[in-house]
Amino acid sequence: MGLLRFHWDFFGPDAQPTADHFLRHLDTFCEKNTISEYRHWTSDHKVRVEASLECDQEHMLLIRDALKPKRAERVLED
Repeated sequence: MGLLRFHWDFFGPDAQPTADHFLRHLDTFCEKNTISEYRHWTSDHKVRVEASLECDQEHMLLIRDALKPKRAERVLED
């Protein structure tokens, strides 16, 4: 199966600490739902901070319905 990336946006002066805190919730969510192979990170885009989660596409419906990401994309293999 392929990989998907999910993205959530945070705005304002507290965007970075809020996104960092959200990553801790992603850890808890993945542990609770046995999503073992994943990675996550934040990216600062000046006007917003983006929290991203990359995992196997088999978890797409679970993440989409429970966490409601703003965007998702398929990761293309090299």
